[in-house]
Amino acid sequence: MQRIGLPLQRCVTPDLRRGPVFTNPGRTMESRRRSPLMWLLLLPFLGLLWVPFYNQRDPILFGFPFFYWYQLAWVPLTSLILYVVYRAVRDDR
Repeated sequence: MQRIGLPLQRCVTPDLRRGPVFTNPGRTMESRRRSPLMWLLLLPFLGLLWVPFYNQRDPILFGFPFFYWYQLAWVPLTSLILYVVYRAVRDDR
């Protein structure tokens, strides 16, 4: 049965009692989870976690206080970080 939102994968069923076994010719899932680039995912969290760091008015950029534009700057930055990590750990077939 295919789940919605997941990519199609080739599978081999050597034993019908055990169910499908998904093949992975590249790196294992465990090695991809241990990639050092995964630490980059903590940057947006840590950058926005400590509110006293950016809870100030100056410097003002395009009329926006630092408090607002600092948080807004993390939106595209986080997208870029997610893209870099995804491209690094995805399974190229």
